[in-house]
Amino acid sequence: MDKLNKVKEMLLDGEYTFVAMVDGNIITSTKRGISPMMELIAENISMKNAYIADKIVGKAVAMLFIKENVKEVYADTLSTSALEILNKYNIKTSYGTLTEKIINRDGTDICPMEKTVEHISDVNEAYDALKQKLESLKSREQQN
Repeated sequence: MDKLNKVKEMLLDGEYTFVAMVDGNIITSTKRGISPMMELIAENISMKNAYIADKIVGKAVAMLFIKENVKEVYADTLSTSALEILNKYNIKTSYGTLTEKIINRDGTDICPMEKTVEHISDVNEAYDALKQKLESLKSREQQN
């Protein structure tokens, strides 16, 4: 079984929201959104040439994949903006469902991470903006 199919199978089994194979090692997460990639970047875990299967991939996490030079991506649900940018950077991408937009968890609006990177094209700028957004969301939660 090839590497992408291995991580895709693990994702579709339903136990994980994120599965990556890098240098033969498997990394899994049950966290949602951009959290798995943000944590890997913060921990300086290289994702160069990784094969990744992720439950939902919008432009925000796609830009993190590009920043980290991943090799190939499978998304259970993929946004059109994510597909466009992954194609632009020649990251081989496959998906289960293609959607116009990634919606927030309440189902009331576009995902806040997607809004954060909507008009950003530089991956390092996107990472910095996403990091700031996560910090502001965390501090807002702590205040409530």
